[in-house]
Amino acid sequence: MRSLALVVATTAVLAAHPALAQDIAYGDDASEWANDGECDDRRFGGSAMSAVLLLENVGHDATDCRNLVDSGAIRPWVMAPSLAATQCDAIEFGDDSGTFSGDAECDDIRFEGIGMASQLSREFLSMDATDCRAQCDFGTIGLREY
Repeated sequence: MRSLALVVATTAVLAAHPALAQDIAYGDDASEWANDGECDDRRFGGSAMSAVLLLENVGHDATDCRNLVDSGAIRPWVMAPSLAATQCDAIEFGDDSGTFSGDAECDDIRFEGIGMASQLSREFLSMDATDCRAQCDFGTIGLREY
């Protein structure tokens, strides 16, 4: 119940202060994938995100990400409300059939946080269960869509 209250409070704050959602340091367009209509910056989440997310693209796809935030297709990923909304016991983590399972980093693109691998791809969706479950239980990752 407390996590629902936190999500409601965070939503109310952003709705009451639209400038908070606008105060994003988008960076530049130095990414190889800039200006392709998809956001490649892992600081965001939503339907218009790239299928592959690399740490090296953080802050380097400004135009795409800004346009998609403005259109409502994506939003900034914020750790506190994500963690509050993530109920680890309710998540089907999948199996450990991924190439990088067992390395103590979560490789599942459904999540974000400090326990994540540097490269994420939809290819590894639900294929790193043990690592992702452990990171979720430790509170170091949360759902990208929350």
